[in-house]
Amino acid sequence: MTQPIRMVALDMAGTTVADGGAVEEAFQRALDAVGLTAGGLTDDPQTYIRRTMGQSKITVFTELLQGDRHLAEHANVAFESAFDQAVDRGEVSAIPGAEATFDALRDAGMRVCLTTGFSPATRERILAALDWQGKVDLALSPADAGRGRPWPDMILTALLRLRIDDVAQIAVVGDTTSDLLAGTRSGASMVIGVLTGAHSREELARAPHTHLIDSVADLPALLIR
Repeated sequence: MTQPIRMVALDMAGTTVADGGAVEEAFQRALDAVGLTAGGLTDDPQTYIRRTMGQSKITVFTELLQGDRHLAEHANVAFESAFDQAVDRGEVSAIPGAEATFDALRDAGMRVCLTTGFSPATRERILAALDWQGKVDLALSPADAGRGRPWPDMILTALLRLRIDDVAQIAVVGDTTSDLLAGTRSGASMVIGVLTGAHSREELARAPHTHLIDSVADLPALLIR
């Protein structure tokens, strides 16, 4: 017998939060801060940024800078500073239908967790800007759980903190292939891609998943029975 969904883990940027390109701009600012030109990347900068969307930012910078942790931390500080400024300028907003989805899922007895590759400080800045602190049950960053996506640590940490009995009671929702891979690795019974973010339907279709939907606004119709 299929178990009911008791917890929904949703990504932030691109899934529940629209940033108006602020993530890509902040990433470029970080590359500039460490003197990394387009010639230092296998892909052009915008392609690289889109390909690594959804992953822990410090992990991305560490890999990009060939394991130089000090330089990666410098890049990450520049990234977070640039993105924080965008938040303060009001450049982030809720994806249409996100708040109504949170309410509908919680009213149906599900716990809602937001997961992100941002640091806890930037995550909390976004939540405060959107007035979401009371809208969800939990919000996690890689620093809270161990590793970021594509590993399943944040999802499994949410399961423990929210006292969910079984990974089969989890649905994972995100807009990148890293989100879908993390959800699959967690053992979640529903791994759902949305088309409002960095990766196209074709890219998401190549990643492991159970469903693809247009937007987080379509989630209640899928999950609430």
